[in-house]
Amino acid sequence: MGPGWRAPSAALVGGSVALFGVLRRAALALPRPAAVRSRPGRVWRWRNLLVSFAHSVLAGLWALFSLWHSPELLSDIQDGYSVSGHLLVCFSSGYFIHDSLDIIFNHQSRSSWEYLVHHAMAISAFVSLIITGRFLVAAMLLLLVEVSNIFLTVRMLLKMSNVPSPALYEANKYINLVMYFAFRLAPQAYLTWYFLRYVEVQGQGAFLTANLLLLDAMILMYFSRLLRSDFFPSLHKGSVRRDVDGEKFLID
Repeated sequence: MGPGWRAPSAALVGGSVALFGVLRRAALALPRPAAVRSRPGRVWRWRNLLVSFAHSVLAGLWALFSLWHSPELLSDIQDGYSVSGHLLVCFSSGYFIHDSLDIIFNHQSRSSWEYLVHHAMAISAFVSLIITGRFLVAAMLLLLVEVSNIFLTVRMLLKMSNVPSPALYEANKYINLVMYFAFRLAPQAYLTWYFLRYVEVQGQGAFLTANLLLLDAMILMYFSRLLRSDFFPSLHKGSVRRDVDGEKFLID
């Protein structure tokens, strides 16, 4: 195997889409909290978050292990290559495709349009990496965000289920903030600096740089929402609520 093995990669992406389809069906059989069962608008969201949680655990730990196991990759962000990293990009591409289809087919596009924009950016960027075999290490660094997403998803599941233990939510709130800095803001800031300083602004480099800058804006917007909701609730009360079941989908 090597960079650019396109046909096997397409099969791997397709297999990942199918795998998450199986996980989505399995999530239907899991028990749901009373707060979710009593509000039909939350049922799809709960199941979608469970599948997202599974991807975050698998992809986040995979990215962390791959970079820990092969730290020399960090010295060549543009052309470094590993089979594990390539498989990870195919795996996550399948998840983003599956989640986009899940949102569209369940008529959640209007309330989840930010997710669709994010997924379109991720899919197009990852496909370019699979085709060229370049910037794979950058994708692995970006997928460290899934470690942070584990705690972000737990946060949303706790809020939806009206968990009776405030201490559990409070503990996760601070862990989530630390993980947000360590695995979302820090890798994103480093890659933005690297691309602006070292990557030629033409061809694939220009495309990925534009994607990265747009993702920067989205991440900062989500971070401001998170801070208002969890640490400055008095500011959050005055904000406009605009999503399914009266709650924001990404950060509430």
